Amino acid sequence: MSEKAGRAPGRSQAGPHPLGGSADVLVGRGAPVTPIREYPDTTWADDGPTRGVEVLLESGAVLSFPQLPFVLTESERRFLDPRWADGKAKNISLRWGDGQALGDMRGAVGEGADLAALQAMIARYAEQSEAFALRLFPHYRGHLKRGNTSFRPVDVVGRETSWRKDDTRLHIDAFPSNPMHGTRLLRVFCNVNPAGRPREWRVGEPFEAHARRYLGSIARPVPGTAWLLEKTGITKRRRTEYDHVMLQLHDRAKADATFQQGSPQARVDFAPGTTWVVFSDQVLHAAMGGQHMMEQTFYLDVADQLHPEASPRGTLERLLGRELR
Repeated sequence: MSEKAGRAPGRSQAGPHPLGGSADVLVGRGAPVTPIREYPDTTWADDGPTRGVEVLLESGAVLSFPQLPFVLTESERRFLDPRWADGKAKNISLRWGDGQALGDMRGAVGEGADLAALQAMIARYAEQSEAFALRLFPHYRGHLKRGNTSFRPVDVVGRETSWRKDDTRLHIDAFPSNPMHGTRLLRVFCNVNPAGRPREWRVGEPFEAHARRYLGSIARPVPGTAWLLEKTGITKRRRTEYDHVMLQLHDRAKADATFQQGSPQARVDFAPGTTWVVFSDQVLHAAMGGQHMMEQTFYLDVADQLHPEASPRGTLERLLGRELR
């Protein structure tokens, strides 16, 4: 069955979105797309039914929990309003340092007591997400590192951005200034929209098929470039060849209108109260619509996966026949 998705103007300063004004978002029939696996969990706690699903996550699936809401208190519901965001970023985030009991909050505006309550709400999501992830993935216990926790009260539609930052285009996560060196990006999302509005995603082809699509046209990095980028502060640390390839895959997909329009993909609506978990450096995804979402990032070293060879790094090295240093 085909579904239609429209586009409001103003998403990208680089010109029209590759999908145009109306597009069939269930295309490439017959070709595989990212699988969505649903589970019946109704609790974040350790006594929930789902556990030991590392293989599915590492194979590139999205794990969806349609009955697992992050419940806001009556007082916290006032934060479901974009006025709490400072407008400079797409989210309000907590950044965790070593040993911090409460992360530093960025991107929010308001009075002291309100900001403290908002910070506590986001921190509570971090705690629940971490307990949940450790139950789902016991093999990762002791290895997951908590990254930023964010609350996204701003509508996806109408956000002005460059084409590289336009998350309505299918992409894998890779960052120009923050080389990951192969570290995995595990993310726990939850739709907290109070008005019944889904978080509208597109998901794309499996990672290996996507890598094969572009690898032949990606040249090795120019010698000395990684040193220069780090020396000038453009990157936070040295960009490895792995990071170079991942960034090329990210950019080429976003810039390729034919790919955005015609590659294997499907629309997925995550209703309010749904939590979903994904390796966002492996799963091609695009956020097409929605407002009010929680998100927790975790970092995981490839060596700590159940099957390291299934990682993007393992896949790329197998396809290229060499180690990516």
